[in-house]
Amino acid sequence: MKYFIVIFSMLLLLNSCGQDVTVKPKAMLHLQYPEPVYKLIDLGCPYSFEINYLATVTKKQNCWINLDYPNMKATLHLTYREVNNNLDSLLFDAQKLTYDHTIKASVIDDLAYEDSIKKVYGMYYEIGGNAATPSQFFVTDTTNHFITGSLYFNAKPNYDSILPAIFYLRNDVRHLMESIRWK
Repeated sequence: MKYFIVIFSMLLLLNSCGQDVTVKPKAMLHLQYPEPVYKLIDLGCPYSFEINYLATVTKKQNCWINLDYPNMKATLHLTYREVNNNLDSLLFDAQKLTYDHTIKASVIDDLAYEDSIKKVYGMYYEIGGNAATPSQFFVTDTTNHFITGSLYFNAKPNYDSILPAIFYLRNDVRHLMESIRWK
């Protein structure tokens, strides 16, 4: 019986050696999102803007707004404040909120935004690395209105895994900034 098991094992080993090995390509996650379609929303606040149709809107107190992207598990939090001779402190708070992420961020790029015709001035921040937020911004008319925005994912930050969603939503954030109208 011992010999039978040894011979059977040898035949099985010799028989398996004749097949060619096929190397399989490395699999990568490929997320695709639809082309954005924007619509104007007006929630009775001192401002209006355009949002992607994928976002759902939740209005909070004091015209604070959450834009939820359920398919990406992301939320853009918008905070509205009136400017009452406190523009310096509002700007300081907005910049501090962004630069508090330097602990986890690998890079923070700031891009100034100005539309003097619509009186919209601001700064857009792209935050790289495993920081809690990949995008933040603020916009103001410098006399009456001030809005800050922060994008968060409902997941532990893993920059590489959510990168396609980050790129898609960064475009939405920039479009929102560019479409803001004051009342």
